[in-house]
Amino acid sequence: MTSIIILPGIGGSGEAHWQTLWEKEEPRMQRFRPANWNEPQLPDWISALERSVATAPVPPILVAHSLACLLVAHWQKASTLQIAGAFLVAVPDPQGAAFPKEAKSFANPPTNAFRFPSLIVASADDPYGTLDYARARARQWQSRLVEIGACGHINGESGLGDWPAGLDLLRSFAAECAEMAGRRA
Repeated sequence: MTSIIILPGIGGSGEAHWQTLWEKEEPRMQRFRPANWNEPQLPDWISALERSVATAPVPPILVAHSLACLLVAHWQKASTLQIAGAFLVAVPDPQGAAFPKEAKSFANPPTNAFRFPSLIVASADDPYGTLDYARARARQWQSRLVEIGACGHINGESGLGDWPAGLDLLRSFAAECAEMAGRRA
């Protein structure tokens, strides 16, 4: 698998979160480091992502959860750096009642197509974003969409542990990205 940058959402993905568990098992996975996980500011998070992508040994795959999915949409519009692709899990709806007020700077993400391959993974009962919202974002961003049934917010509280099915999805997506890169070369 290629270089991977882990992009947790608000709060930074705790110890029971699949992102944290994956990162502990795979040395090629590195977490980006914004100044504040609990009071996120979009410019800071964009800057932290830019630094992470710039120092990656090869164009990485971004593995984003929740708020970080919106970060990717904002970042891709602001940056010219290349990535292999974006794996976006549990895209939240900034207009939804559950969206955290601390994250208001992430609202109104760009709706244009991404300039890299992307895959959205969505749950049928995510309290932060409906399937209809995920489908709309997939159309706008030209992302492939995988609906995984009722898995809540696909986080530590969802009881997924190290989420082996998600890791299989990521491996398959990484292979697709590598194949696309090979065709472009």
